[in-house]
Amino acid sequence: MINEQKRCSGCGVILQDENVLQEGYTTSLEKDICQRCFRMKNYGEYQVVTKSNEEYLEILKEVGKTKDLVLYVTDLLNLEEDLLKIREYIKNKMILVLNKRDILPKSVKEDKLINYFSKHNIQFEEIIVVSVEKNFNIDYLLKRIKYFQTTKNVYVVGHTNAGKSTLINKLIKNYSLNNLQELTMSPLPSTTLNTVTIEINEYLTLIDTPGLVDQSSIIHYVDANMLKKINPKKEIKPKTYQLRKNQSLLIEDLVRIDYVEGERNSFTLFLSNDLKVKRINTKRDDLKTLQKTEFEVLYDSDIVITGLGFIKIVDKGKVNLYLNKNVHSFMRKSLI
Repeated sequence: MINEQKRCSGCGVILQDENVLQEGYTTSLEKDICQRCFRMKNYGEYQVVTKSNEEYLEILKEVGKTKDLVLYVTDLLNLEEDLLKIREYIKNKMILVLNKRDILPKSVKEDKLINYFSKHNIQFEEIIVVSVEKNFNIDYLLKRIKYFQTTKNVYVVGHTNAGKSTLINKLIKNYSLNNLQELTMSPLPSTTLNTVTIEINEYLTLIDTPGLVDQSSIIHYVDANMLKKINPKKEIKPKTYQLRKNQSLLIEDLVRIDYVEGERNSFTLFLSNDLKVKRINTKRDDLKTLQKTEFEVLYDSDIVITGLGFIKIVDKGKVNLYLNKNVHSFMRKSLI
């Protein structure tokens, strides 16, 4: 049967004990967690659940009907191309939380990151850089939540894999005396399937929302082993290559970068340390069956590959990028 009143404390889905193949299955409705979350937490077995963004957008629209404060969590290594797009659905007061500070090199200053967004007409009450992993700036984030919140409820939104559930679990651990709830976390998209309400203390209740799924992210087009390599586990050690015209870089069997026009140039790769990079001559045919995108690179630009990371290029030139046709790439002013 389906228990309309009870949802999984890990992912928010309605619990049911009738069909093992459907979401929300549990062996007993007396439990607080679905079988999928149980197996992810205890055995590391990840089960992909495909949800449409239409469902998620309806949830965001409902958030937009409230007057509550919203935390917009994003991953510093994989920033969305248009951070303001979410404003189409949510006009509420909003704090931009730049997560995974620990992944970027320590030499990168937080002030520089904040100034980067401040110059781009970013419409947020405040921009806060945090590292959930290192517990960096979490106390400050809580103080600013208290300052800006309009009611007890605060919503947490963002794309999949941005670290929303990880952040909420950290806030529970740090500031909740009685709540032992833990949201399910995994490197897969769509881990949270519905809204999950978590009471932190008497003045703060966080409401986790399902992450918006970016189908143009590379994480949807690799196997489980490559997914583990793509997701950085510690501080990135950028790899810098000095390339001349007609030299190329291969990133595993995922990406080919051809430097086809320009003076000697510096290419710095901000990617997981586990990914192998190789320099080759452009005459070779490796990965040329992938879809080609041409970039006219300006001074101090990044080429971003959604879900993978970015390449900082110092001088102007022409670059051809070969990549899975379903994966999005774009150019921006250098973040670092």
